[in-house]
Amino acid sequence: MEPSEIEKLADLARLEITADTVNETAKSINEVLALVDQLKSADTDNVQPMSHPLDVTQVLRPDQVTESCQREKLLESAPATERGLFLVPKVIE
Repeated sequence: MEPSEIEKLADLARLEITADTVNETAKSINEVLALVDQLKSADTDNVQPMSHPLDVTQVLRPDQVTESCQREKLLESAPATERGLFLVPKVIE
């Protein structure tokens, strides 16, 4: 990736990049792209996809209600309510 491309990408992304860091950024991005190319060349034809690098099973807790409905208590502190709902100011016109 050339420094001119870095400047164009920075402009498109609305990022401020100084002339001092353009070359350094281009070098870093080129190193990352070289690593991606290296990974692309790895033979993965007989490799099964994994959802996790370790062979673990997710232990889930039982899905149980642990709290009672506290709607009325919570609505007591609201500045404005209507029919059991919080009223908020309109923010989109």
